[in-house]
Amino acid sequence: MPGFLIQQGAMVQCVHGGLAMPTVPNAAVMLSGMPSCLVPEPWSVIACPGVPAVPIPPCVTAMWTVGTVRVTSFGQPLVVQSGIAQCIPTGTPLLPPSATQVRVTAM
Repeated sequence: MPGFLIQQGAMVQCVHGGLAMPTVPNAAVMLSGMPSCLVPEPWSVIACPGVPAVPIPPCVTAMWTVGTVRVTSFGQPLVVQSGIAQCIPTGTPLLPPSATQVRVTAM
């Protein structure tokens, strides 16, 4: 799925509003001066309130499952704006950032 690559520092959120950040940035590929992100690396989610009305716990981590297919770094796919991620333990998705770097697209 083509789209802009997501760099460290892009505003990625869980569906509950928690902020997601990569735990292992990829400094081998820089995007607007910031490291890129590899798909298999976990992301941490902070300040997720969960859903207090029903017993849904807050999101703690997230894993990207779909990223680039033609462009890789160290043989691993990169996180792309059109990719898919799932939060743990809730199973809800991460929302792709509406504002990210706009120079590098990949498929």
